[in-house]
Amino acid sequence: MTEENIQVDHQDDGFEWAIVEIFGHRRHAGRCREEERFGAKMLRVDVPTIPPERTLFDAADAKPEAPIVWTTHFYGGASIFSYTLTDQSTVMSANRSYILPHRYIEQAQREPDDGDPDFDVDGEDEVRF
Repeated sequence: MTEENIQVDHQDDGFEWAIVEIFGHRRHAGRCREEERFGAKMLRVDVPTIPPERTLFDAADAKPEAPIVWTTHFYGGASIFSYTLTDQSTVMSANRSYILPHRYIEQAQREPDDGDPDFDVDGEDEVRF
């Protein structure tokens, strides 16, 4: 069960930062606590969706910084495979979207080649298989 865009109050109200695995297949990192829903005790996991960092283009266009959106998941106790306590910085870094490496990678300086693939620049022949 999932509920999206729920406001999360950041005061101490029984939440703890944790990484939870459900049935060993799904993994959530977020704020967790036990709640009673539908007459049964359930685990509530609030998972943050971290927006990508602002670029120079965003700053030039005066776009505001995107807020963190929280998604809430509820699970029954029997579905919990593992529960690992952690801290806020670990949870935030686990939910950060992938950042592409720099597109421009400088090519290493190479000596000119005369076109003979079997001849090494040092003057020694190398065996290629």
